[in-house]
Amino acid sequence: MTSQNPIRIGYVPEHYLIPLHLAKPQFPDPVELIPFPSGTGHMITSLRSDEIDVAIGLTEGWVAGLMNAQGQKEKGYSIVGSWVRNPLRWALVTGRNRDDIKDVEDLQQHRRVGVSRMGSGSHVMAFVLADQKGWLRQGKDSKSGNLVINPLGPFKDLRDGVTGAGGQGATADFFMWEHFTTKPYFDGDTTPLKHIGEIYTPWPSWHIAASTKTFPVPATDSKLSKLFECLDKGVSDFNKDPQVAIKRLVQGEFGCQYSEEDANEWLVSAKFFEKTKGVNADTMDRVTETLKAAGVIEPTAEVTDTSGVVGIARDDS
Repeated sequence: MTSQNPIRIGYVPEHYLIPLHLAKPQFPDPVELIPFPSGTGHMITSLRSDEIDVAIGLTEGWVAGLMNAQGQKEKGYSIVGSWVRNPLRWALVTGRNRDDIKDVEDLQQHRRVGVSRMGSGSHVMAFVLADQKGWLRQGKDSKSGNLVINPLGPFKDLRDGVTGAGGQGATADFFMWEHFTTKPYFDGDTTPLKHIGEIYTPWPSWHIAASTKTFPVPATDSKLSKLFECLDKGVSDFNKDPQVAIKRLVQGEFGCQYSEEDANEWLVSAKFFEKTKGVNADTMDRVTETLKAAGVIEPTAEVTDTSGVVGIARDDS
């Protein structure tokens, strides 16, 4: 990548990416922000196909993608930075017309889960939910468990999948998506979705991945280091006056829009890493162990120097 080519940064157009937008004017080199409404799984594919250079996505999706890759060549990226400290709050939802599904326990009989893409956060967390609820089969079939996975696409397709919009009939019984992004579709008696529960990730929810083609030695790459400095400035600007950012969010300036009430409720628990460079190895070990227990990755998977899970190490948690 020459200095004339922009650094292509993939992101999910949600409120957790506000500091990225605030950071963009700080970058000394050209930067192109590319939205991925279908989430982390799509960004993994794009990193591997050299369509983007850096991406900010969900922790569990990054780890699962690396641990399930067949060989170093297929990995295509490493996890190099930390973004959000707090867990992600996933809403579990179904169609409002589904009278047969009233709460999470009903999902034992209604096993079709809609996911944006294979390997996405919505896919991985479905298995974490099933593991926590004890739904997964024991033994050699535990990886498929009692879930029927239906990849449906971006958020709108997931909504249509559980409501049967378009006359196709429901293609999923439930799906999981970030709480505040989903809330406008289940809050009220006339909305298309019904909220039946929630689950929190047991780890910091967002991390930063970088292409191994663009950044083969990320720990010493000066361009990547400058990018982290700019991201730190974006986080700092957000923390200095979050209400200014919230006002812009409510007005829809960041490619997504939330009510002022929801934005301020989210702000109470939103905690970003002030220093974004590097990944905590203990955190990644914890994620790996949880994904193994849920059958998302093989029981023998380990975080090693070559796994890419800790592309740049940091000392703090």
